[in-house]
Amino acid sequence: MINSQSPRRGPGPPRPPSLAIDALRRVLQRPGGPPVRCLQTHVSWVLLDGEYAWKVKKPVRLGFLDFTGLDARRQACEDELRLNRRLAPQLYLDVVALRGRPSAPRIGGRGPVFEHALRMRQFPDDALLGRRLAAGSLDGATLDRLGARLAAFHLQAPRADASTGYGSPRAIVQATARVLDELRACGGDPRLAAVAGWCAAEGRALRRAFATRKRDGWVREGHGDLHLDNLIALGDEVTAFDCIEFDPALRWIDVQSDIAFVVMDLHAHGRADLAWRFLDRWLEGSGDFGGLAVLRYYAVYRALVRALVSRLRRAEGLPAPGPDYLASADALSRARDPRLLLTHGPSGSGKSLVAQRLLEAAGAVRLRSDVERKRLFGLGALESTHALGASAYAAAATRRTYARLRRAAGAALRAGCRVIVDAAFLDARERRGFADLADRLDVPLTILDCHAEAALLRARVAARLRRADDASEADCAVLERQLRRAQALQPDEQDVRIEVDTGAAIDVAAIAARWLAARPAGRR
Repeated sequence: MINSQSPRRGPGPPRPPSLAIDALRRVLQRPGGPPVRCLQTHVSWVLLDGEYAWKVKKPVRLGFLDFTGLDARRQACEDELRLNRRLAPQLYLDVVALRGRPSAPRIGGRGPVFEHALRMRQFPDDALLGRRLAAGSLDGATLDRLGARLAAFHLQAPRADASTGYGSPRAIVQATARVLDELRACGGDPRLAAVAGWCAAEGRALRRAFATRKRDGWVREGHGDLHLDNLIALGDEVTAFDCIEFDPALRWIDVQSDIAFVVMDLHAHGRADLAWRFLDRWLEGSGDFGGLAVLRYYAVYRALVRALVSRLRRAEGLPAPGPDYLASADALSRARDPRLLLTHGPSGSGKSLVAQRLLEAAGAVRLRSDVERKRLFGLGALESTHALGASAYAAAATRRTYARLRRAAGAALRAGCRVIVDAAFLDARERRGFADLADRLDVPLTILDCHAEAALLRARVAARLRRADDASEADCAVLERQLRRAQALQPDEQDVRIEVDTGAAIDVAAIAARWLAARPAGRR
């Protein structure tokens, strides 16, 4: 459904409803029902009757589309229905023919067709995540569900054929350059030169990464417009609607470009904590840690696009509420602070809970050994390894798991991210492998040493198994083995340790401050 908060894409003042739209409005008006509202974008009229939204394409020709023909408008409606049913099938119902005459339209039936309408289910304004954010009611659990939903969507999306130009280094760099040129044409801003310089340098540095991303199949048919007012929560379902249907190049993109819109918009609205939480859940679902190399570039690009939209609206005399997106682009381009934190402690010691809170407070990417171990066997985070027998937790699987964690951590650190590796790290050799990685990359290493009384550990492990809501499968027998075999932190590890008693109140802000104050070993 289209809502009054939906953005207009592109220039041009809103057009007054035609006689046909006024007539259709009268047809849709139910006796005693609420007045039918008419909303407009620059390419559509949308009539809201209290139960349904009826979207009619305008017969316009713009630089990126031509809706002057009836067949073109019908095809656009059908494309919009098909594409949006991927993420919001409960909202997108059908395409209906408008018959009769524009001054006396009929929905369905017989007679000549003069127009088509996309019929959607109307939803309340406060279902929009943008509205919830403004009201202070958008929470982390909602972003968890969104991240998981979009990760599943992206993994299932078709991949761009190598023969297409979609997602090529040239296309990516040119798209950014066009937005920057349009921003310059809208008037000068001293911040623009610095951001433009960063985009040019970063675009050159990432050309090989862009090409590799396409070769590896990460350019897919996504959504293309994942800003906060195209994201909705309907009961427990959190998803997206109103994808870009009129230009395939804007939706056949790197999946990191798709989710960069969500990440950027949350940052721009001052909720970096929610941005990192969303990204954490999306990465857990997708496993695309290698894509962090290009995420920052795409986030800056998305901020520039929104800055341009705001300027165009103001130039038309229309309101352009919202954050300073150019400031967000500038801040995101500078946000590089690679550092590594390892959790340490047995099952039930609260490592994952503290890591979750810390990634939001400090702004970090998290890697979970329990999740990555299952991913090695093609399993999701909450799927059981029972059918695999002992092989999932054999020594060879553990070595592969930690090797995978090192590779992903290295990729994230090289991308400039703060990284939390959430694992038990009870074996000194496993810790040493990550200490060597930190030394090679000259980044600070910190160990978050979590502990609690043994009775509390046992109670937590048993309760977690009963809930079955976490990736960890450790039971009390595993916990007892860990307590017997754990290798204590060495003196050099004690020097970089932050000790946390998770049986008491936890000051996450203080932990974050200590972590962010850490320096590489050679600069202490």
